[in-house]
Amino acid sequence: MTILTEQILCSEAAIFATAESRHPEPLLYGVTDGKAVGTYLEQKFRLYLKERYEFIDGNSASGIDFPGLLIDIKVTSIKQPQSSCPFKSARQKIYGLGYSLMIFVYNKTDNSINRTANLNILHTIYVSAERTADFQMTRGIRTILANEGNKDDLIAFMLDRNLPIDEIEAANIADEILINPPAQGFLTISNALQWRLQYGRVIERAGQEEGIIAIYRANL
Repeated sequence: MTILTEQILCSEAAIFATAESRHPEPLLYGVTDGKAVGTYLEQKFRLYLKERYEFIDGNSASGIDFPGLLIDIKVTSIKQPQSSCPFKSARQKIYGLGYSLMIFVYNKTDNSINRTANLNILHTIYVSAERTADFQMTRGIRTILANEGNKDDLIAFMLDRNLPIDEIEAANIADEILINPPAQGFLTISNALQWRLQYGRVIERAGQEEGIIAIYRANL
């Protein structure tokens, strides 16, 4: 069997999105729980790939769907394009999640005559790992650095933005930023017990920014 690569995954995601958008699904008729829809689509995509390719399957320990490729699948409704992900470190908001995202954005409609649902995939977007940081956090840091900001400026900014860290950790991160400035991120990441990721900006910018690839876009 062929080994699954990042390039193949992106190609197959576009093919899958096209086919799934035409598929009437009785199991999803009347389902309003976004998590259930997401689970359905992720499992179906994984089974589709398993029939064709060899890859390391994700589990609760790895926390992502394709640990061998460092890619996680996210499925979200266009009505509120967001999802949660495990909180590992406050640094994720500055340097990214540590893995890439493949985001399926759908619009679900129910057919009451046939009692089936249709998941029309509107966008499939690949966000490379280095672009998965928070947009405002990284933009603010990069602006401070461009304006000759120092360690104190960075600490004050991080604490003002309520990054979930204490002053000691803020000082450590500031030292790291001065040596290794972060790339511009494009997610909106809200603080919580789990990160809340919002995708409005990557939907808008897909295909216009390096590292944000529009794999598939429906003909609207």
